[in-house]
Amino acid sequence: MTDHGTGTEPDGLRAALRAEVAGEVDFGTTARALTTMDASNYRRVPLGVVSPRDADDVVAALALCREYGVPLVARGGGTSIAGQATGTGVVLDFTRHMNRVLALDPAGRTATVQPGLVLDRLQEAAAPHGLAFGPDPSTHGRCTIGGMIGNNACGAHSVAWGTTADNVTALTAALCTPSDHAPALSRLGRDWAGAPAGLRPLVESHLALLRTGFPALPRRISGYALDALLPENGADVARAFCGSEGTLGLLTEATVRLVETPPARALAVLGYADEGAAADAAPGLLPHAPLTVEGMAADLVPRAAVDGLPRGAAWLFVETGGETRAAARAAADRIVRTADALDARVVTDPVAGRALWRIREDAAGTATRMPDGSEAWPGWEDCAVPPARLGAYLREFRALLSAHGLRGAPYGHFGDGCVHVRIDFDLVTPEGIARFRTFSEALADLVVAHGGSLSGEHGDGMARAELLPRMYGAELTALFARVKAVWDPPGLLNPGVLVHPARLDENLRFGVLPRAPVPVEFGYPQDGGDFAAAVRRCVGVAKCRTTTPGQDVMCPSFRATGEEEHSTRGRARLLHEMLAGRAGAPDAVIADGWRSTQVRDALDLCLSCKGCRSDCPVGVDMATYKAEFLHHHYAGRVRPAAHYTMGRLPRWLRLAAATRTAPLVNALAGRERWAALGKRLAGVAPQRELPRLATQPFSRWFARRPVPPGTRVLSSGQVTFLWPDTFTEHLAPGAGRAAVRVLEAAGQVVLLSPPGVCCGLTYVSTGQLDLARKVMTRTLDLLDADVGPDTPVTVLEPSCAATLRTDLPELLPDDPRAAELAGAVRTFAETLEAQTPDWRPPRLDRPVVGQTHCHQHAVLGDAADRRVREAAGLTGALSGGCCGLAGNFGFERGRGHYEVSVRCAEEQLLPSVRSAPADAVVLADGYSCRTQLDQLAGVRGRHLAEILADALPPGA
Repeated sequence: MTDHGTGTEPDGLRAALRAEVAGEVDFGTTARALTTMDASNYRRVPLGVVSPRDADDVVAALALCREYGVPLVARGGGTSIAGQATGTGVVLDFTRHMNRVLALDPAGRTATVQPGLVLDRLQEAAAPHGLAFGPDPSTHGRCTIGGMIGNNACGAHSVAWGTTADNVTALTAALCTPSDHAPALSRLGRDWAGAPAGLRPLVESHLALLRTGFPALPRRISGYALDALLPENGADVARAFCGSEGTLGLLTEATVRLVETPPARALAVLGYADEGAAADAAPGLLPHAPLTVEGMAADLVPRAAVDGLPRGAAWLFVETGGETRAAARAAADRIVRTADALDARVVTDPVAGRALWRIREDAAGTATRMPDGSEAWPGWEDCAVPPARLGAYLREFRALLSAHGLRGAPYGHFGDGCVHVRIDFDLVTPEGIARFRTFSEALADLVVAHGGSLSGEHGDGMARAELLPRMYGAELTALFARVKAVWDPPGLLNPGVLVHPARLDENLRFGVLPRAPVPVEFGYPQDGGDFAAAVRRCVGVAKCRTTTPGQDVMCPSFRATGEEEHSTRGRARLLHEMLAGRAGAPDAVIADGWRSTQVRDALDLCLSCKGCRSDCPVGVDMATYKAEFLHHHYAGRVRPAAHYTMGRLPRWLRLAAATRTAPLVNALAGRERWAALGKRLAGVAPQRELPRLATQPFSRWFARRPVPPGTRVLSSGQVTFLWPDTFTEHLAPGAGRAAVRVLEAAGQVVLLSPPGVCCGLTYVSTGQLDLARKVMTRTLDLLDADVGPDTPVTVLEPSCAATLRTDLPELLPDDPRAAELAGAVRTFAETLEAQTPDWRPPRLDRPVVGQTHCHQHAVLGDAADRRVREAAGLTGALSGGCCGLAGNFGFERGRGHYEVSVRCAEEQLLPSVRSAPADAVVLADGYSCRTQLDQLAGVRGRHLAEILADALPPGA
């Protein structure tokens, strides 16, 4: 038999899998790199990835891997915290094909599903019947039912509806039977019928041990749930299979219970002096039958969100339900009266409630950064103790952290006694790893002393399995190994997990990264200038894989393709493996560093929307990483044609303006043959219409217009510099003219920034960072004499404003002028609000439709815009997502750019415009957004400045 840990592909395995499996078999570099990690601290490099189409494929893959002695690991959403979704053999990815609801029985309140189904898809299918699957982890938008069964996941509503095991009625799994039998599917339920032959006698010979060896608490997830096989518990084999982390069999189908959901809900947020006080109060709320009792402290709450919470330094989030909103509110009020909190707030509005819940749901990512920006990691993510002991446990836990010189911010399911925490372990140096081990051993003893479970939700994996003897003792742990041997005689299913475990300080994913900072172009101020630390930000929470439309932007390319390599997490994983190769890791999947074609191809469909910068709970900024990579990848090499044309667009447009050839260019663009030739040479998609150039650039109009009296009187508080960005200057001067009219009507003296200034956006987005730095430095030189530190610079194009706010100071970190200009940048609405507080825009009293620009969402914020729209009577909310054009992205020829661009637009923007009332105003501040609307829907979008200018009275 092949050594399970060698990572060497046996001859013939790949060909045999391709011959027997109908689904995809991918042993390539990208597929392997994407599955080296999950959301844990661990990394194991697989031989390849199989995406089974059906149960027959699963059985076939299992039979072949047994024949060749190769391990198998089942993988769902890859959000496992303890390392269960990684392995050195073949990874089975169930999300690609085995992801459907097979049957839904509203009368019987059950659903039969495939293991790769994302939880949100099941909830969407059940919701029209007033039903839901009770367990709901915070990763509900990307975790799969198979993964939830494997880890016995729980979620916030477990105080009401229990764990996944409590909601499973029957399972079908492929079992790795003895070698003289072919692997087969077995139906597992509340009897011994589908269980392996040796399981019942083994259990019946250890009844006394099973009756006394398991602590009684609601969140006992660690180890195998063998007590479910006791006669008094109905010999529930399906329940015992839950939480086995893919070590006993390969799930192919599950029948689960659904619960009736209350028609109305209320959320009571209770404030306490500290987390210990909140934990002490939680058990007293359980008799009121709340739906949730969640806790978190102030060190996990973003500063901007604290104002929306009641007074205190820690909070309980207690949800109640009812037939009506009034009934739910009454139940929440009863909770408040019982709670003895410092302060409380009750919310019944669903929108406000979701905003508060997002604070709690994002904690899994937020917790990976300490308040000072230092890194924190999982590993002790979900211990659980009896709820009545939670307060005492948390106090001792804090003391233990302090004794080991560590920091962490606990939060979690206080009503069930389950605590999540990320701790600032040093998982790179030998000294730090040694402290990780000694702390882990001490914490395991503390949990056991409180009658708890090492895992209360995410399973043991490689993080805690080594410590199971401290919780269960030697005899019961040995029984776990015998049970594993009955289900999986050759030991091929997820080896190193639960039974015969890997050491908790082996296979750590950080050790393969470079120790010294990699030479890079951006400053990475939030990561100490270290590109590897920036890449490490991605812990695998996988919020970027969420496909439910909403106000978030991240990650439009994944939503369009559904491919892991096009998610923020997938790209971060490829960059991680690239850095491992640079550091000389012996098992590195990507060995050619910045020249990697696999990394290039994955980043190629990144729209550089920067959505991840704000929507990712840990602030991964893939747009910046992409620009960095492209700079190094093409250093000294010929670039794609689009980089020379659209990437250097400001240069060509200035040349056309200087030579006054815009009419000629427009005429040629209007002729089909010349346009086709121009697009082919410029690397532009043939489906795109070439934009027309302005025959009178904005700055030329500005210089020739009649100057209002007093324009040269530079009075503080009345002057704003208007930035002539490339798009406003050469392609959409109407937005600039409108902005001037509105600003002057509001009492501002408008001056134009010096000619020739440029933010460098197109150079940055194509990774031409040397040129970008030159352009930016020249711009700062031009501004030296004209723009002071107290003069606002109004930028109409959101993407240019975002570049000035973020890329400029990060590319020129040593030039103080860069930070000064970044601080002076204002959006049009911010200028109106800050510079003209007493001015009121004209009332339009019309509905508004459109989309918040992705860079505005991610970098600039739109609070001022929303207030200006409200003051103008523009009613309604803009959609989320990304328009898909994204500057040069949607114009580039080949590699699916145009197709992805269209799919992005069709997700939210175009449907919202098509369904808008006839009198709706179509708002689109970004030139790309307006172009996309025009070319795909024949709709004219307008900048906010244009909308307000059109409504001004004549002569204003």
